[in-house]
Amino acid sequence: MSNKHEIEEDLYRAQSRLDDLCKQEGQENTGTQTVTIQPKYGEEMQSLREECSQLRIILEAMEASEDGSSSRSTDEKIK
Repeated sequence: MSNKHEIEEDLYRAQSRLDDLCKQEGQENTGTQTVTIQPKYGEEMQSLREECSQLRIILEAMEASEDGSSSRSTDEKIK
């Protein structure tokens, strides 16, 4: 399993790519202030959203595990 730093890098990379695709799909028409959505990256964007979601879940679980282990060691020191 990857370490936390690698997962954070993967999340940053995927989120950056997703942001770029969102900017490319939404093109502003300056004359009417209308935003036109062109769904040419839909599948890739959905895949990136799912990847980001999974990576966030993994990071949250890792953080919860770290919190749990640090509170256990504090409890053990008190005893």
